[in-house]
Amino acid sequence: MKRYILLIALLIFSSNAHTQKKKKDKKNPLDEISVSTLKWRSVGPALTSGRVSDLAINPNNPFEYYVAIASGGVWKTSNWGVDYTPIFDGQSSYSIGCVTIDPSNTNIVWVGTGENNNQRSVAYGDGVYKSVDGGKSWKNMGLKNSEHIGNILVHPHNSDVVYVSAYGPLWSKGGDRGIYMTEDGGKTWNNILSIDEHTGFNEIHMDPRNPDVLYAASHQRRRHVYTYVGGGPGSGLHKSVDGGKSWKKINKGLPSVEIGRIGMDISDANPEIIYAIVEASERKGGFYKSTNRGETWEKQSSKVTSGNYYQEIFADPVDEDVVYVMDTWMSVTHDGGKSFKNVGEDYKHVDNHAMWINPKNNAHWLVGCDGGIYETFDAGKQWDFKKNLPVTQFYKVAVDNAEPFYNIYGGTQDNFSIGGPSRVNNSHGISNQDWFITHGGDGFESQIDPENPNIVYAQSQYGWLVRYDKLSGEEVGIKPIARKGELNYKWNWDAPLAVSHHKSGRLYFAANKVFRSDDYGNSWEVISDDLSRKIDRNKLKVYDRVLSIDAVEKNGSTSPYGTIVALSESPIDENFIVIGTDDGLIQITENSGETWRKVDNIPSAPTQSYVNSVYLSQHDVNVIYVAFNHHKYGDFKPYIFKSDDKGKTWNSISSNLPERGSVYSIEEDHIDSDLIFCGTEFGVFFSPDAGKSWKELSSGLPTIAVRDIAIQRRENDLVLGTFGRGFYVMDDYSVLRSVENSETPMKAQIFAVRDALMWEKATPLGRTGKAFQGDNFYLADNLDPVAIFTYNYNEKYESLKSKRQKAEKKLIKDKKDVSYPTYDELYNEVNEAKPELVFTIRDSKDNIVKKIYRQVSRGLSRFQWNLRYEDNNPITQRQSSSYNSSEGSSTGTLVNPGKYTIDMSIMKAGEVTKVVEPQNFSVTALNNTVMPADDRTAKVEFQRKVSRLQSEMGEYSRKFSEISDKIPYIEVAIKKSEQPTKEISKMVWDIKQLIKKVSLEFYGDNIKSRLDIESYLTPYSRLGSVAYYQKYSTAAPTKTHMDGYQIAKEEFQPIKLMIDNLRLKMSDLESLLKDMGAAYTPGRPKAIN
Repeated sequence: MKRYILLIALLIFSSNAHTQKKKKDKKNPLDEISVSTLKWRSVGPALTSGRVSDLAINPNNPFEYYVAIASGGVWKTSNWGVDYTPIFDGQSSYSIGCVTIDPSNTNIVWVGTGENNNQRSVAYGDGVYKSVDGGKSWKNMGLKNSEHIGNILVHPHNSDVVYVSAYGPLWSKGGDRGIYMTEDGGKTWNNILSIDEHTGFNEIHMDPRNPDVLYAASHQRRRHVYTYVGGGPGSGLHKSVDGGKSWKKINKGLPSVEIGRIGMDISDANPEIIYAIVEASERKGGFYKSTNRGETWEKQSSKVTSGNYYQEIFADPVDEDVVYVMDTWMSVTHDGGKSFKNVGEDYKHVDNHAMWINPKNNAHWLVGCDGGIYETFDAGKQWDFKKNLPVTQFYKVAVDNAEPFYNIYGGTQDNFSIGGPSRVNNSHGISNQDWFITHGGDGFESQIDPENPNIVYAQSQYGWLVRYDKLSGEEVGIKPIARKGELNYKWNWDAPLAVSHHKSGRLYFAANKVFRSDDYGNSWEVISDDLSRKIDRNKLKVYDRVLSIDAVEKNGSTSPYGTIVALSESPIDENFIVIGTDDGLIQITENSGETWRKVDNIPSAPTQSYVNSVYLSQHDVNVIYVAFNHHKYGDFKPYIFKSDDKGKTWNSISSNLPERGSVYSIEEDHIDSDLIFCGTEFGVFFSPDAGKSWKELSSGLPTIAVRDIAIQRRENDLVLGTFGRGFYVMDDYSVLRSVENSETPMKAQIFAVRDALMWEKATPLGRTGKAFQGDNFYLADNLDPVAIFTYNYNEKYESLKSKRQKAEKKLIKDKKDVSYPTYDELYNEVNEAKPELVFTIRDSKDNIVKKIYRQVSRGLSRFQWNLRYEDNNPITQRQSSSYNSSEGSSTGTLVNPGKYTIDMSIMKAGEVTKVVEPQNFSVTALNNTVMPADDRTAKVEFQRKVSRLQSEMGEYSRKFSEISDKIPYIEVAIKKSEQPTKEISKMVWDIKQLIKKVSLEFYGDNIKSRLDIESYLTPYSRLGSVAYYQKYSTAAPTKTHMDGYQIAKEEFQPIKLMIDNLRLKMSDLESLLKDMGAAYTPGRPKAIN
């Protein structure tokens, strides 16, 4: 009977497994839709840059170095920081712990992913990567479960031998921990030193005299939401003298209590000296020195930093007594560690992590810190900031309703709270000077008053909230303070803040309790009790056991546990508020806080998980979204849930989100209730069906954590706050409302067009682009005055050649004969014309303003129009011989504000067929000038008249040049002719005299100019002046402009007649040459005998 039951069970299991596999393998229609045309625009900033974890300078070419960004990938410069290029954006990790150049082959670069620090916002990686072409391409070489890499060493004489200190997971036990070695360039790895499932290695060092002598620092540590423990019995120092085959502990002289993180370095000036900075419990750590290759250690001083964030040292390569300690404020010893003093960082960012000391000039350093890269040439007396590295870590993002361009605000990891523009009206782009600081410290959630964009709320860690006055730059503190007789509030590092859309001046803020203000933060009302679980975190296990109060750095650099970390007010019902806590609770009130209803243990949600986001729908008062983030327990899966009944029941909507990638944020479209967005550890996704299916929006976005999302409703812009690459904007994402997870193909169409804002771009730097500011002048992408068109075409073009090759490929695969095409088939293939899509823009009078031709491709596509007429200058294929760095494509004048249409046709073999009916849109002039033209239509018409006359002058100038260019050839032909030349020579002479006359009248007298003799202004110069001074202005033409145009037009007429006469004379001359049988000259038919 038991065997029968077992057989049935196996059959059922097999059936279920097959069903699950089929479900997994079933293609999602949404997967087949490409949205790559919707591109993200990086808007910076680089004003404060971001955390640098490592630097690697090419020893053979010091102008080239690599930068490991803690949360922003790997960057490379080949010109000593004049510019930096991201070279790791397409990989599956963005958090970088270290970068190493192979000393034997500097084209080989190794990268260890997963930041090598242990603080609360650290991100994780997926092992080590290798490039053999200087960072152009990468390959993951393994150790994927290490999550954090300390450093990488490459054998100085054998590129195949590499050592890795694998720190291992921070939030869980196990994984790839230890010292790993490869002897085949990373194809295979051996764990040559390991301690236990809780201990990894943060550093490995090699004796510069003997590559077989290795030193390694092990570190036992663990972080969770509720605590950090920075040490344990596994921490210590180890040594090998046989290239890692065997190891011994070298802890003699180090503290006898539990040890935390150890940073070490070998003095290149005297490799007999090894320095170590040792973290230990009971404040017994300090700075140590060994003069016998690690056999014993002698304490020099009590100098120590935080193993959570620093504990890295760098020995001077020239002076054996000088060592630099990375810390909040960088310090230095000049006596081998007995005493320390601050280096001096008055005008430099603090929180230091990486350092390079020039071995040929030890006063020249590069230092990587939380604020980016700094350089000094005088040992820290003065610093140069590399202000072109946009790697700021944003926790949150918010947008205002400022006009004409909205601003973006956010709080950063250790780089203040910042605000800046989404667009600018100049021809340069968004620069660092466009950004401003709204509050100091680590920045977190900012909010802006929905009615007054000059009222900005910003905060630093642990709830230090301010109200910032954008007009004056003043700020006033408005943090809620405990009332008399009330226990002090417990604030999270990142406290949630919300601005109400129901009442002016209403704010919500939260610690372990919820606060409401109705007067812009001047006073606060407590509207809840402590809404957390009230767990004693010191009774929770770490390393599988409850630890002593004396454990290394117990609870250090950790928020109080039991705090509110997410808050949402219903846009529909002002009494309906939801919060989430760091210990896994959701609390709901439907009466403005009088009572709260607890939601716990949602099916499929992790227990006691961090509630990263709660979101109340703006379409349905019953709908709540919540995202749990369990990565601080070692679980990186996405957890998003939706309730349709105010939290009574819940459904998971994580569906097809990637398994690796915790969720941070949720946002809902303000028009389409089914269109939602989520930000994850490795990108941003949208769902067109309320979470049943998800698709990534990755075009233009590097692999990066998207911590927060905001929607600017007026513009339909999607704005991201990324943790390591600043802000990104998707301009007008509204087309996503038309994307469905459906088998029914989308029809050919032009989607609704956002009103286009038009202005003439300013040039405050004197020239376009970077002007004279140098190549290191940072500019982020701007959205110029354009109309954005998004369309769908539902047919794929495939050429005759492609069809033939596809058929042949199948025959070749099947090992069948392939026939040659016939003559007609190959002729048609070679001469096939590609079809084109033709977009025609018309004004309100149905006049064609612009035609835009696009390659035929199936699916969604997008392009822009610069809101200008075409110029009508003569067509040339020649490039100017003179250098002009700001020279761009020629453009006509701006069109009139007003109503326009755009339609789509297809052109095949010269036949044009309409595909899509016209789509209406508007062009609106930006109101940004003091003296705009009263009659914009008349202004534009004058500009177009000037343009037409310029085009006509250009046409006749080209004709005149063509005639002049023929003369030298004709004179040679006449000399070679076997016919009498008296008559024809006279004709040539007369034409040359007329050419000189036209040139004087058209272009001026160069001889007079050389002799400083006054002369009359030519019509060519006069019109050029008129065009230059009014083309890029929206002001009315001046009387000088109009008079100048009229004079130029009148004076051009006789010149035009002379050139026409010249053309006739030249025609007669060429006819005579032909009759004479003269040698062929360019521009006339050759005589046939």
